Amino acid sequence: MIQNFIYQALPARVVFGSGTVSHVKAEAERLGGRRAIVLSTPGRGERLAEDIAGHLGSLGAGVCARAAMHTPVEVTESALAAVQETGADILVAVGGGSTIGLSKALALRSDLPQIVLPTTYAGSEMTPVLGETAEGRKTTQRNPKVLPETVIYDVELTLTLPASVSATSGMNAIAHAVEALYAEDGNPVVLLMAEEGIARMARALPRIGADPSDAEARTDALYGAFLCGSVLGVTTMALHHKLAHVLGGMFDLPHAETHTALLPHSMAYNAAAAPDAMERISRAIDAPDASRGIHDLAMSLGASMALRDLGMPEEGIDAAVDEALANPYGNPRPLDASGLRALLARAWKGEAPSAC
Repeated sequence: MIQNFIYQALPARVVFGSGTVSHVKAEAERLGGRRAIVLSTPGRGERLAEDIAGHLGSLGAGVCARAAMHTPVEVTESALAAVQETGADILVAVGGGSTIGLSKALALRSDLPQIVLPTTYAGSEMTPVLGETAEGRKTTQRNPKVLPETVIYDVELTLTLPASVSATSGMNAIAHAVEALYAEDGNPVVLLMAEEGIARMARALPRIGADPSDAEARTDALYGAFLCGSVLGVTTMALHHKLAHVLGGMFDLPHAETHTALLPHSMAYNAAAAPDAMERISRAIDAPDASRGIHDLAMSLGASMALRDLGMPEEGIDAAVDEALANPYGNPRPLDASGLRALLARAWKGEAPSAC
């Protein structure tokens, strides 16, 4: 029996398909844009941004390739100056979570509309959530001003994403859906989207690992990322995301890789308190045990499952526990220091998940 629920759909326009990058100019014009600045990371990201600028034609106001992991506030302030110098009236972001984070941070400060073209499976493009880092501490906020107006999903933009990056980016997406399944503000619509998102991603990632140019698998993965990002945007995340943000901010760990290494252990911590969620995850990935199945999936993709290999010092475990406990937040199982310490110790070593 379906209980009473509230589902607040977010006002974002989604253009999904292959070759949809050709829509970017029309989408900018639809939003009233006259001067569009393209945001990206340096290097390969900048070359892709130049290509997007070509699609914008006369609307192009230049490229700002300054995005960095965890959205440092000093990078945002530098990019904001560039936006103001060009007279841009619309932001166009092409890239993964770092570029999307920069676009959101700029939108928060300028209230400019955003068009986002994701190249990974991070999912941030579908959320009104912004995480920023200052002085070694990452904080997040939920604000409708940072929700992109248009998201253009183009499968062709993901075809050159390396299999290793696809794996951790996909596991990051799965993490969004996992926590949506036991979110305090979940609902039947979210449950359907989250389970389907996990299933699509879990089926696609091994195929991408075997053949990164498999367009059908890439389509499944990008659709899965859309679903996982969507549920991230309309629910409140819990322990797993809190820990990932704490570790990322404190130790400058890579975002998707940290999510990948942590996820099985966060799930094991919450498993007994969220049996319905674990049943849905098991069904989605076709595994008898949800946390072990997610661990095995990540291992089969060649992902590093030890936080120590990502740069986290062992002596940082206690500090991370203290930080995670500092601000109360909802979670299926109450948080306790000894359980979190055991969770992080196993994740630091790269052990298999176990109830703690």
